[in-house]
Amino acid sequence: MATNFTKELIVQPGKKHLNLSKWDPDDTLGWEKDHKAKTCLDKCLERLDELQYLLYAEHKRSLLVILQGLDAAGKDGTIRHVMSGVNPQGCRVTSFKKPSAEEEAHDFLWRIHRAVPPVGDIGIFNRSQYEDVLIVAVHNLVPRSEWSKHYDQINNFESMLSQNGVKILKFFLHIGKDEQKRRFQERIDDPDKRWKISEDDFKERKFWDAYTRAYEEALVRCSSADAPWFVIPSNRKWFRNLAVSHIIVETLEAMKMEFPPPTVDVKKLKWK
Repeated sequence: MATNFTKELIVQPGKKHLNLSKWDPDDTLGWEKDHKAKTCLDKCLERLDELQYLLYAEHKRSLLVILQGLDAAGKDGTIRHVMSGVNPQGCRVTSFKKPSAEEEAHDFLWRIHRAVPPVGDIGIFNRSQYEDVLIVAVHNLVPRSEWSKHYDQINNFESMLSQNGVKILKFFLHIGKDEQKRRFQERIDDPDKRWKISEDDFKERKFWDAYTRAYEEALVRCSSADAPWFVIPSNRKWFRNLAVSHIIVETLEAMKMEFPPPTVDVKKLKWK
């Protein structure tokens, strides 16, 4: 099945409004969970490994993958499955939790910039700069006039990164409220997963509608040609992995990377 995941799932830059209720978290774009989907994913991950090697060899650009989503949306699972085949030497994952005292003493983008991948590498953000807007907006921690300005600052920041060779892909892992409840219950029932449950998970669930509205605003205000947002239907984990991996591969291939020329004249090299 020929599917352009990038075209199908992108939040078009310049879009004025977004209603997440019209994006079905169960959608699979016509794909079925069968051997074809598995084969396609396996080939995609194999290609990703090749492209990561090329990205490292070319050593001109880097790739930054940002994962956002409500609790239990599958950020960890996406990282584990999609990046399973890449060389860990050229891939670094950064998880952004509550800022430390040092981080709070700087602007909200300071800790983000420090984690941006260097040329040749892939960086993955588990949560990101958007947390500093989403949480503040949902819980009304400061007036809207203050936190709303962060969107423009984020856009400028991402544009600056793009102009300096950082390709940015942002994925919103979209799950339904019932699916989140099912995953929470699964964690409660499984002794090996109970460590992942916290009281905050259940407290934040009460703000589901507020988070949805906050994400809708973030997605439309900050999806740009430099750093597009993608809404990934994520109720079905296998499709989530398929879609994210395809978009990453499609993006890297579109960069038209090339191996650099050798630094020596290989014809003059002789064995002794």
